[in-house]
Amino acid sequence: MAEGSELPESMPVVALVGPTAVGKTDLALELAERLGAEIVSMDSMQVYRFMDIGTAKPSLAERRRVRHHLIDVVDPDQPYHAAAFVTDAWEAMAAIRRRQAWPLLVGGTGLYLRALSQGLFAMPALDERVRQELRDRLAGEGEARLHAELAAVDPQAAARIHPHDHQRLLRALEIHASTGRSWSEHLARQGPAPAALRILVLGLTRERRELAERIQRRVASMMEQGFVNEVENLLGMGYDAGLKSMQSIGYRHVLTYLGGVWSWEECLQRLATDTRRYAKRQLTWFRRQAETVWHHPRDGEGIAQRISQFLAAPRSGTRARG
Repeated sequence: MAEGSELPESMPVVALVGPTAVGKTDLALELAERLGAEIVSMDSMQVYRFMDIGTAKPSLAERRRVRHHLIDVVDPDQPYHAAAFVTDAWEAMAAIRRRQAWPLLVGGTGLYLRALSQGLFAMPALDERVRQELRDRLAGEGEARLHAELAAVDPQAAARIHPHDHQRLLRALEIHASTGRSWSEHLARQGPAPAALRILVLGLTRERRELAERIQRRVASMMEQGFVNEVENLLGMGYDAGLKSMQSIGYRHVLTYLGGVWSWEECLQRLATDTRRYAKRQLTWFRRQAETVWHHPRDGEGIAQRISQFLAAPRSGTRARG
């Protein structure tokens, strides 16, 4: 963690996650204004300057309503990855807490959330036999026995992992058994430890057809706002079409249209289809995370109440659960 970015122990953090076009931005603004939060973007594309329409960035007016962080961080030809996000997010959250506000993480990049909450490090290949043995032991011996074992070999991890959180419990034991070092040792060597975060993860979801219709409307809106001109301007600024940022959903579709490979109608159709597929992958990712508590975006009142209860709860070293 960078100097001056220290956070209070078990600092409460709320993450609002979900697929593209589900309605995260509008609800996040409402919640932030109501509860006194600042928004930390958790979007792997909104970090890029000059890429506004295709990344569905909050507008300048929306950013004036609520303070936002980690938007327009790097140029399109500069690298940005999960490790950089973790460093930047810790610094942003520390600054937010110094202003007596609390951070609201908002976005659909699951890897960023996992890196922030669980730590990120270069993991060697793990032995599948160890993994299966631990699964069998969990079924036969129970979570309490395995959690006690974790406490003996990695007390820091045991303090932040609830016995019910089987996924992380097994992962921590697997890391120790496979590498001879605890998860906490790996984190201490290769990145900031997540022990100071107490996270409530709120997932937004809609009925499949409803989400598909919203995606279709978003594609049309992006084009009306001048998405093609945005891509042309990026090319005119010298940003190569082969850049990772330029090959993301939306940008690569418009580039293919500009290159004469697709017709306008085919570009729109493929963009909508690929965006729906991306949204499905996002949902699959977050649904695999046992800690995610799901709501419909229209349930703003219920979400606000859940957040208020979470923020008022006594501090502990474990992850909040639904």
